[in-house]
Amino acid sequence: MTIQIEYETEKELHIPYKEIIERVVEEAMEYEACPYEAEVNVILTDNDEIHETNRQFRGIDRPTDVLSFPLVEYETPADFSHLEEDAEDFFNLETGELMLGDIMISVEKVKEQAEAYGHSEVRELAFLVAHSMLHLFGYDHMEEDEREIMENKQRDILSRLGYER
Repeated sequence: MTIQIEYETEKELHIPYKEIIERVVEEAMEYEACPYEAEVNVILTDNDEIHETNRQFRGIDRPTDVLSFPLVEYETPADFSHLEEDAEDFFNLETGELMLGDIMISVEKVKEQAEAYGHSEVRELAFLVAHSMLHLFGYDHMEEDEREIMENKQRDILSRLGYER
């Protein structure tokens, strides 16, 4: 598995962010029973950069906590059965890994939201990574039933790693 982590801000997280990201990505892969080795890129940035990216790609003119850029198209979330049919679209031809996509997280939002929700920055970062991984697996939360499914899965993934509120 390849988990590329890029730290692109001067804002500092004083937590073991690499370990947290790697643990959550790996747990999400296991939880969703992904049958492939995978590639995920995580960018840690600041509010200004995520604001610009949010505006550019989603037309929303404000910073957000996390953005997900899935590279896989699913008919049903986390249904990996069709991916080998179009292997050249979904797999890195050099490594053979499934290219899940990119995650962008605002370090400032990790700090702000941890304080606002009364839990640690460790828990907040873990939550944002779990949330984004589910998006990379094709889950969404636009409808109430989708939201409930995502919330339950996020809670399960975090609980399995001991990241409780």
